[in-house]
Amino acid sequence: MKVWLWLLFAVAAAGQQMGEIRGVVLDMQGGEPLANVQVRLSGTEHRTVTGSQGRFAFPQVAPGRYTLHVATVGYRLATRDFTLEPGETVEFEVVLSPDTLRQSDSVEVRAGPFEPVRSDSPSELTIQGNEVKNLASVLADDPLRAVQSMPGVSSNDDFNSFFSVRGASFRRVGLYLDGVLLHMPFHTVMEENPTGSLTMFSGDVAETVSLHAGAFPARYSDRTGAILDVRTREGSRRGIFVRGTASMSNAGILAEGPLGKRGSWLATVRKSYLQYLLRRVTEDNTLAFGFIDGQGKISYDLTPKQNVTLSIVDGFSDLDRFQNWPDLGLNAIMLANYHTTLARVGWRYAPWGNFLLSSHGAFLREKFDNQNRLLADLARGRYGEWVWGGEGSWRWAENATLEFGGGFRRLRDGGFWNQYQLQPFIIKQLYNYSGTGLRGGGYAQQSWHAFSGRLYLTAGLRWDHHDVNAVSTLSPQAAAAVYLHPKTQLRLGWSQPAQYPDLRFFLMRIGRRSLAPERANHLIASLEQRLTERMRLRVEFYNRDDRDLLFRSLADPRIVDGEVFIPPEDAPMGNVVRGYARGFEIFLQRRSANRLSGWISYGYGKTNYRDGVTGARFPSDNDQTHTINIFGSYRIRPTINLSLRWLYGSGFPIPGYFRKEGDRYYLAETRNTLRLPVYHRLDVRVNKAFVYPGWKMTLYAEVINVYDRRNERFDELRWYRPRDGRAWLGFFRMFPILPSAGVVLEFGR
Repeated sequence: MKVWLWLLFAVAAAGQQMGEIRGVVLDMQGGEPLANVQVRLSGTEHRTVTGSQGRFAFPQVAPGRYTLHVATVGYRLATRDFTLEPGETVEFEVVLSPDTLRQSDSVEVRAGPFEPVRSDSPSELTIQGNEVKNLASVLADDPLRAVQSMPGVSSNDDFNSFFSVRGASFRRVGLYLDGVLLHMPFHTVMEENPTGSLTMFSGDVAETVSLHAGAFPARYSDRTGAILDVRTREGSRRGIFVRGTASMSNAGILAEGPLGKRGSWLATVRKSYLQYLLRRVTEDNTLAFGFIDGQGKISYDLTPKQNVTLSIVDGFSDLDRFQNWPDLGLNAIMLANYHTTLARVGWRYAPWGNFLLSSHGAFLREKFDNQNRLLADLARGRYGEWVWGGEGSWRWAENATLEFGGGFRRLRDGGFWNQYQLQPFIIKQLYNYSGTGLRGGGYAQQSWHAFSGRLYLTAGLRWDHHDVNAVSTLSPQAAAAVYLHPKTQLRLGWSQPAQYPDLRFFLMRIGRRSLAPERANHLIASLEQRLTERMRLRVEFYNRDDRDLLFRSLADPRIVDGEVFIPPEDAPMGNVVRGYARGFEIFLQRRSANRLSGWISYGYGKTNYRDGVTGARFPSDNDQTHTINIFGSYRIRPTINLSLRWLYGSGFPIPGYFRKEGDRYYLAETRNTLRLPVYHRLDVRVNKAFVYPGWKMTLYAEVINVYDRRNERFDELRWYRPRDGRAWLGFFRMFPILPSAGVVLEFGR
């Protein structure tokens, strides 16, 4: 009897010594509880997944030292070392950071999943975190490919990072990286049209990507179509983290970590071997260029109120078609290279809670060289900028904020194009230009809010000047946001931005120094209804009036009065086109860290331009009446995520004066009347994570163009016959059904 009593007492005493572990797992972006997340204690059999409220619990855990591992696909692995005392209950709040964001132990506080950082842009849409990564594609790993799936964006070219926004070409879209307006930050073959392009900065460091499709704020300059603002993240301040990536198209490594106790560092390198794949799946061998790029960023807090950053992006791409040497003509590219660099230093100072100052300086450099099969120069170019910019924000009243800023850009550009003739041998220089220019400008913008935040008003004015044409511009902007109901918001916007011609257009003989800035007049009205906390429906109407657009009226062959018009080689460029773009977009979005996330958008638009020299009326080269973009992402299990995107476009015009009879093409009297066939493509991607103590492996599998749609793009007018106007046009098929795969290894705590 005594033995049994002793055993019962020992069991009861042992039970009293057991502890408990419990906690909650949150998404860093907004603090949403994360369900279906894998949680385990290392060295034990304790494993579970979080419930619908993100909570987990391990009762009856023996005292000792443990490591808590928390992981799910699409998020960084989180670990916590701790000691459990006898009878103790330990509670955790674990914050998971998406793969593309810096690791953090705190939650970003937001008013809601759709609220913008600022309320001064009536047409802003933002993608972030895993949205950028899942849309960028395993094949390309390009954050601008993610933008191509956003509402209002059209891109029917599998090979290009470029896109159009509401009928405006990419030339009229301002691409900002950490506040610096970029010029040509792509891996590509310069002066070869068409070719391919890939963005030179990686999606692993893009924290947010914001598109302002119209009526954008006064702080943005020198573009009339739209603004794309990309913000890069800092490195981790918690510990060293390393990620290695390998796929069918490229390989790369990313490393980051703390810099003492007050800073962080980040570095990434990426090497492509996409060119070997493209040679086998495409008809256009000018796409088969390789590249290597690198990116680094250092951030350091000088004081609790001052921070400095230093970042650099450098990329090199090259094309080698030596194996095609016997088939190349004298004016075909055999060797090409393109090198681009961006270096930036930034400073931010917050002396008081209601006042913030920031400043940055940057250096941009681009250079390219193209050679033919005789190793003779076909084209060469050198471009550079020295940039300074500064901004301030002063909340001078409880409901009023004044923003102001300005900057200078010292530009230089030079280059030439050669054309060769064999019999007799002649070298003809088509273009030759060189020069410098100084751009300067500033802005002020005042914002007010009233009625407990139900009304938000913004008014801004921008002034810019270019010393080459000695023209100054004023660009006003105004916006309003009204909450008609707690779940219903009306947004209105108006702006008149200006865009100066590229420096080379001032310097080339087809242009002139008196070219004027292009102008646009944006009107935006949108109505947004919150269907649930994490779902919204938005309808937006837009009208953009364009004037003084640059165009070479006499550069295209055509039929004039029944005769073939042969364009002169030096057809001049002028501010001769004006017109409009009008339409609407419907956008249904659900944003959640759990279950389904994504959007469905439909856009209807029309553009109509008039050439002031010839009187011709035509749609823009980027006019597309119907556009549908669908994206969906679903975390099926803690370690499996499925995503898909479907793009549809009713077809861009074939740029030029063409008509079709049967299967033959002829020159025509009207421009842009023929269109490319309907474009649509479905891509499916699966991410599978394998979690181990201290590291994680994620496998990516993707199928591009799942149902093998034959999408084509226009190459060029290859030749036309002056006698009867018959024309030979070139078209290339884009990606067939194309599977790809990749693996990511992550190490760090």
